[in-house]
Amino acid sequence: MALKRKLVPQSVYRRQLATRLRELREASGLTLTEVSEQIEVNQGSLSRIETGERGTTPVLVRALLDCYAVTDTELRDDILDLVRADKEQQKPWWRKYSTVLTPTRYDGYLALEAGAVALANYQPLLVPGLLQTEDYARAVIAQMRPDLGADQVDALVKVRMERQESRLSGERPAELRAVLDEGVLHRVIGSPGVMRQQFERLAQVGEQPNVTIQLLPFALGAHPGLYGPFVILTFPQPTAPLVWLENPNNSVYLESQSDVQNYTDTFDQLRASALSPAETLTRLIRTAEELEP
Repeated sequence: MALKRKLVPQSVYRRQLATRLRELREASGLTLTEVSEQIEVNQGSLSRIETGERGTTPVLVRALLDCYAVTDTELRDDILDLVRADKEQQKPWWRKYSTVLTPTRYDGYLALEAGAVALANYQPLLVPGLLQTEDYARAVIAQMRPDLGADQVDALVKVRMERQESRLSGERPAELRAVLDEGVLHRVIGSPGVMRQQFERLAQVGEQPNVTIQLLPFALGAHPGLYGPFVILTFPQPTAPLVWLENPNNSVYLESQSDVQNYTDTFDQLRASALSPAETLTRLIRTAEELEP
């Protein structure tokens, strides 16, 4: 059965910590019930720590390591470093936008994206958020979220722009591989002028060494991507990759190995069927020139 969870805010460090603690407990041969009894901590709390749904403290982690008979000083220090690193990420840059992010758990995705080293994004309908211009983003958000006021729309646009600055530039930018359906070029968002600027932006960003953009032509016909958009996030080892699926109310992620592999295979098929990055760049420039300024 596919493991499908609601998205909760998790740093990559918390996910690493959760995996390490679960592996150490299993290696010790103890069940959660037995650990709960030995260290006198609620079993439900321990379970949520092992799934990354909640953080923990150095004191509790030391107790767990003692319970699991972990005496290696270097291993203990590494795990405690993960606890500290997770704590440091509990005040991220997007926290000031929590009133507009929390209702749809988008803060959960931002926490994961912040720790990713690579993102594979398939989008059949819109330009991915990490590649949108400010005007395109504003038009998309305003039309897709008519329930939001102007101030809330502005806040979400700022989030999108800060995401781009955080993940696509700087000392350690993420690798972004984006596959877009050709329909993205023909769906006018905002105005022809907005679209022209957006295509120019795609052409510009697509020349960055960490960004690859490819178009799926209409001529391809039916393909596996018709099921809908998705993002595959890859993290530093030993954290396993996951798939993020967005919906209007509560986005979810898939983390089972079979699910991630299925989406990875689909993405690879889409990339193989798409125009090359060079062909895509030519198409973007030509399409931009055909639109009015």
